[in-house]
This record gives sequence, C-alpha cells and structure tokens, in this order.
Amino acid sequence: CQPVPKPENRVEVCDLNPCPPRWKVTPAGPCSSSCGLGLAVQLVTCVQTLHGQEVLQEEHLCPVAEKPLTSVPCVIRTCSYEWSFSEWSECSTSCGNGIQTRQDFCLSSLTHKPVNPLFCRHFPKAIVVRGCSAGPCPEQEGTLSPGAELQPVTPATHLTTAAAAPEHRHKDLDVPLSAGPREQTKPSGGEEITAKRSFLCVCGKLFLNATGIINMTGVGSRDCTVAIGRPLREEISVTILESSLNCSAGEVLLFSGRMMWRTGCRKLPQSLINSRTNTLIVKQRVVLPGNGVILQYNSRTATKKYYQDCDQQLFGPQGAIVNPVQLPDGRQEVVCRTFITVAPRQRISIRALNTDLGPEGNQTHFNYILVRDVSTMKTVVFRGKQQFLWQSTGSQAEIEFHE
Repeated sequence: CQPVPKPENRVEVCDLNPCPPRWKVTPAGPCSSSCGLGLAVQLVTCVQTLHGQEVLQEEHLCPVAEKPLTSVPCVIRTCSYEWSFSEWSECSTSCGNGIQTRQDFCLSSLTHKPVNPLFCRHFPKAIVVRGCSAGPCPEQEGTLSPGAELQPVTPATHLTTAAAAPEHRHKDLDVPLSAGPREQTKPSGGEEITAKRSFLCVCGKLFLNATGIINMTGVGSRDCTVAIGRPLREEISVTILESSLNCSAGEVLLFSGRMMWRTGCRKLPQSLINSRTNTLIVKQRVVLPGNGVILQYNSRTATKKYYQDCDQQLFGPQGAIVNPVQLPDGRQEVVCRTFITVAPRQRISIRALNTDLGPEGNQTHFNYILVRDVSTMKTVVFRGKQQFLWQSTGSQAEIEFHE
C-alpha cells in the first residue's frame, strides 16, 4: 500500500452486554460398538463468556430446545458374522396344531460361506421352532375359539426371560390374532363372545409372532396402544388394511420405533410402514366410537445391522442381564447394550444385584452403566459399585455397559 499513508490504529467499544449462555460440546468419546451402528457419548455443558473467559453456568440458563444430544451415532466398520437360516420345514401334522423347524448356521458376511457357530454365539438369533396349523381335524371342528391355535413361540437364549419364570407369567404376552383363517367361519355361542373380547382387549398387548393381523376398531377407549417385537436381526413392516379414522375430528395413528417416527390419518389404507428395527409401537387415537384401523404386520431379516455382537433383546415379564460378554476370541466387548420391551400396559423395573467395576484407580470417565427411558429419552448414569433400583415411565428401556 506504500506510499499511501497508513491510518492510525483505533479501538472502539462495540457492545458492553455480556454474551448470552450457550451450549458447549466436548469431542465425542469412543464408539460403543466395535462394529455396526453404535453410540458415542459427548459432554454437553452450559457456558457463558465473561471478560474473555468461559464460565460454567446452570443448564436452565441455556435454551433447552437447542441442547445437543449427549449420545451421537457412530460406525467403525461393518460386522463380519451373522446368523442365517434354511427354509421352514412342512408342518409336522396333517391337521390340527403342529410345529415347523429350520436349521441355523453362522455366515461370514465377507465370504458368504458358513463358519464355526462359535463366531455367532453371542449374536441375537431368531427362532428355529414355531407353531403351525394344518387346518381343523374333523373331530375338532367347531370346538376351538378363533385364533386359539396361533400362539407365539418365544425364541430361545437371547429372547427368553429367566428359565425359572412360571409358564403362566409368559401367557400375559400371548395375543390372539384379531383375524385369522378360523374367523372366516362364524363361531357360535361362547366362541362369538370370545372373539368379541379379543377385539376389546387388543389394547396394551405385545405381539411376538412373525406375522399377524391386529384389529383396533371398536376397542372402546380413546387411546389404544399395541407393540410388536421380533429378534434383533429382524425388522417389521406393517400394512394398513382398513381405516375408518375421522381426520377432521382429530383422530390419528402413530408409529414409533428406535429409528423412525411417523403419524398419519389420510390415505392410510394399503400404505406400508417399515420399522427399520425389531420393535414397533402403534398408537391409535379416536374420538368417535367404533372407528379404528386394521393392521397386518410381517417380519423379515433386517437390511442393515444396527446392533453389536454382545447386544441382547428381552421381551418377557422378567429376565437376567449379565455383563461383560465374553466373545469367542477371548476378548470382552467394551460396551454392550440390552434392549427391554414389554407390553404397553406394563412398566419396567431394573435392579442391580451385584456391581463390580474393578479397583477405584481403574475407573475412568467412560466407566459407568447408563439406563435410558425410551418413552422420555431421559438417561440416568450409575457409577462405582452402586446398587440401584430403576423404574421406567413407559414400556421400553435400554441399558448400556461402558467399559
């Protein structure tokens, strides 16, 4: 700029008001999963800049609606092994109730060839035995109530609750299908009453079958919620067969899962909803008596793996959770998660019976147990050798064991 004269340096006060409090995010911690989709924990604090220095403030001083997430998704690499299955066998009986079976084998996602089952031992595995019906036997015709032969088969190992749980406790989860092959013939007498009761009692139920029809019409309550659950490696698709919802009156249908949220009322018939994960909550709100929807759901192998090797899913009224999980190669997973889903009318209690996080000197910022209430997304962290009792506000919970 020479030989142009250089202006003198000037300093002017531009604003004497302090900066408002803001959210500060520290770099995310390690990914909770060694493969597939996981979560990374990040520290979120409320700070304010005063005289050029950041000062920690109370969280309520920062805008609540703008608070960043404390956990963010992360992916290190795709998982290498998964369970695969043969086709289902024919029904074991020519009439009445029977079973179907299928073979399971551990598959390498790189070579697409079977490997030693030990590599898949801690992967959630779908059922290999299920109930089937080959139609009524001649002497049984007209004696069974609709849907009586269609009972959920609870998968073994990763999906069962504690083995010592009484059998009648699990029957709370058995839900007769609201429509099925037998309802094509008109029941008589007490059977017709049973069929009507199945319609009225569908609200608050958990469906564990691989496929089924749910009739939510004429349920007699303003809000009706049902849940559908399958093994971790599956996802659920729902087709709306019929809908009599009155949109102008404020009636609506809501679908929610771990990776999706959708509401609707208009143009519902024959529309398709995909949960993208193994659980789905369906909530119906009606104003006019008798209105509602009829749903048909199916399950299939998930297109993407969103869980890790040591994760597990629990559905039943009680169960045991043990961490850490030992993998076939002798190593232990750093972070494992347990997903719990019960019937919408039920709530969850988690009691820590024994907690040993090692010597005090070995504990770090990422050494803790995190429990999340899915309905409110509120998380609670337990550290040290603390024994605790935690209770949910909804029917879904998640637990993460960090280091």
